[in-house]
Amino acid sequence: MSVEELEAQVKKLSMRSTNAKMNLHDLSEELPTDWEKIPEVAAETFEVFKELAAARKALKEAKKATA
Repeated sequence: MSVEELEAQVKKLSMRSTNAKMNLHDLSEELPTDWEKIPEVAAETFEVFKELAAARKALKEAKKATA
């Protein structure tokens, strides 16, 4: 992937991570209602942040390689 493509991917994942974070936050504020959703929402949030961390690392390495 090019640096530009990686930057776009990081931007997209950053927006998804913000949305996931807000979903987790909203769920926590509604507790004890919908407590059954905790594992699902937490797993989704975890996966998005895991993807974001990997994309940021790839972008950093790509920028370093082109410098």
